[in-house]
Amino acid sequence: MRGLDVLDIVAQNGPIALRDLIDRIGLSRSTTHRLASALVERGMLRPENQGYVLGSKLLWLDAQARDALSLPAVARPHLERLAREQFDAVNLAIRDELLVRYVDQVRGSRRIEVRSVIGETRPLASTGLGKALMLDEGEGAWRAAYRRSKRDTHAAESEEAFVARMATYRDLGVTFDIEENEDRVRCVAAPIRGASGRIIGALSLSSLPQYMDDARMKALVQPVRAVGEAIGLDLGWSKQDPDGARRH
Repeated sequence: MRGLDVLDIVAQNGPIALRDLIDRIGLSRSTTHRLASALVERGMLRPENQGYVLGSKLLWLDAQARDALSLPAVARPHLERLAREQFDAVNLAIRDELLVRYVDQVRGSRRIEVRSVIGETRPLASTGLGKALMLDEGEGAWRAAYRRSKRDTHAAESEEAFVARMATYRDLGVTFDIEENEDRVRCVAAPIRGASGRIIGALSLSSLPQYMDDARMKALVQPVRAVGEAIGLDLGWSKQDPDGARRH
């Protein structure tokens, strides 16, 4: 809380010298200096000749927060269009540490359809959405997610097979759920990038095997990936941006 108080004071009064910061926050010199130094180390503050000013890390946090807040509203028309064109349910999710959290769903028009509960969480490695959220990460992160999923869902697939499949998905730009999370549920999922180029969400088209065989899953790779990219472009992402991960 004291660190947050320091940020508030600098935001309102910066540049601010250490002695003035001490007076305003009401702590000892050593404690105030320690707090300010820790914030400088994390990029939250930056020391200048006239005193402390806000650091560049806050700009990154602002971009992340804006992405997260605007995602459902920006994504909704794209999700509705995909559901209308493909007749199946479309889900939107974000990451919550080693879990995936569902934040929106557009229902399909099939006689029998797949439904998700908004707000529900599942292990990342057990869903197509979760895998899409991890596409930019390396083998270490994939293994950690797999182990969490195996603990909660008793995944039948071996860890090595999962890592190899994730590498294939990374090159493809989409991920599959082939009845891994629930019997008789399949999906094709794609990541969504924000203005920073980082993956901030994922969407999936979900259906039952009688509507989504192997051939149709392959055919859905391009349209599902294209919707993820379209949402990202609306959020300020650029395909030409050299930062972030692969562009398709």
